[in-house]
Amino acid sequence: MNKVVLKAESLDGYLTETDHAYLQRMDVLYEKAMNSFKVIAGGGFSSTLANEEKKIIDVFTEMGHIMKDICRDVPSLKVYSFETERPSHAEASRVIAKLRDIHTSHHEFIYYSQRAYEMLFRLAYTSELSDKKNYLIVKTPVTQPVQNYSVHKIPDIDYKIDNAVMCVMLRGALLPSMIMSKEIEEYSSHGYVTPFALFKIKRDDLKKESNMEYILDLENSFFNMEDLDGRDLIFADPMNATGGSLVTVVKYLLENGVKPRSIKFFNVIAALKGVLRVVRALENCTVYTLWMDPVLNSAAYIMPGLGDAGDRINGRDTEDSPRNIIQLIADYGADIAGLYRSQLRKIEQTVLRKA
Repeated sequence: MNKVVLKAESLDGYLTETDHAYLQRMDVLYEKAMNSFKVIAGGGFSSTLANEEKKIIDVFTEMGHIMKDICRDVPSLKVYSFETERPSHAEASRVIAKLRDIHTSHHEFIYYSQRAYEMLFRLAYTSELSDKKNYLIVKTPVTQPVQNYSVHKIPDIDYKIDNAVMCVMLRGALLPSMIMSKEIEEYSSHGYVTPFALFKIKRDDLKKESNMEYILDLENSFFNMEDLDGRDLIFADPMNATGGSLVTVVKYLLENGVKPRSIKFFNVIAALKGVLRVVRALENCTVYTLWMDPVLNSAAYIMPGLGDAGDRINGRDTEDSPRNIIQLIADYGADIAGLYRSQLRKIEQTVLRKA
């Protein structure tokens, strides 16, 4: 098999002394939170539980202040609640709460994922608007006394989106990438549908966080180098735990002569360590995340996290018959196929062109 492997220690080499100090502070604070988690999970008197809940709130508030300070010092790291006005914060918090909730169903999880990526798109592309506008003239169903049309003004962001390529790190990133591409199509004055580049990459879950490996399977990826050179590369992965998958893909492209005009990485939830690794390792890369979590556990999973986002979006594969990209698209069903038909057509063309 033709594979590229990146090890965890390679990523840690990009972190600064200040980064390591921040991460150590987070580990200490989160350990306090976990002590309270144990008490709450064990049950007991309501007064005891209320006291532990207050401790958790205080710890998370302190961690939030630290992360806000970090983002102030790292301008290429954009966290939704740190970048937007206060009235928007409740929406982000509620969406994340629903995505985290163990009781959130598969269909709800997809719905809230769509909301999350619409919010991230607005943050990245429409938060700073110029006076220049585009106009959409829409034919309506009203035909009496004549055919009716409506005029809608939208921000002119063609210059931001017309050079974009969606780079999909497969499985959990497929639907989020389609959502972002659909937003670009809707905001484009001429209905621009992004090309897609599909990378099959995974981390070795038998490893621990300290010796984690990230494996890019080139034989089962679908992309052309020439289609990526000089383009604005967009990655949309619901979870950024370690940053290893993104760094592996981008470093491979750079080593093979691809020079992106820019790189944007969109996450619903990202671990502090993962985003710091990404922005330190990659030049001209901006990370947009709806929510930032403080720590990773020993298996490199985000805490408190939301579980396996890929499984919660796509359903779980069996070990003996994992679905390929076309099968995964088919399993999304008619509703998703109808909503994202332009994106699905592009993806199918990309896969079938190589096949």
